[in-house]
Amino acid sequence: MFLKSTYPALIWALVIAILCGIPGKDIPHFSYLELLQFDKLVHASVFFVLVVLMLNSFTKSFAPTNIRSYAYLIASIAGVAYGGLLEILQGAIFSERTADIFDFIANSFGCMLALIYTWFFRSKIRHESKAN
Repeated sequence: MFLKSTYPALIWALVIAILCGIPGKDIPHFSYLELLQFDKLVHASVFFVLVVLMLNSFTKSFAPTNIRSYAYLIASIAGVAYGGLLEILQGAIFSERTADIFDFIANSFGCMLALIYTWFFRSKIRHESKAN
């Protein structure tokens, strides 16, 4: 059951890898969006979703106890490491792509935002359920 609950996160991780592997010439470029650093927002957003999906599966009651206990730590390390790995692959293997430290920072920022959002959202739900 736990493995089945991780499918959304695994599928999303695959989508991210495919998007990061698209050759640079095939990515649309919009000059006004580049001024707004739209690329960094996309990086942060996709890693935000990845970590939220991981936390969703890692905190389920049927997840192994050691994973539930360290869900936030595991999700943050996995998200940041995956973001770093993809940046390394972009520099070393993917055609017409380059590794960018600022993309890695945006990936990591998205991971950390997901942790904060999930922690706040879940603590708010717990607080509201105790009040009722």
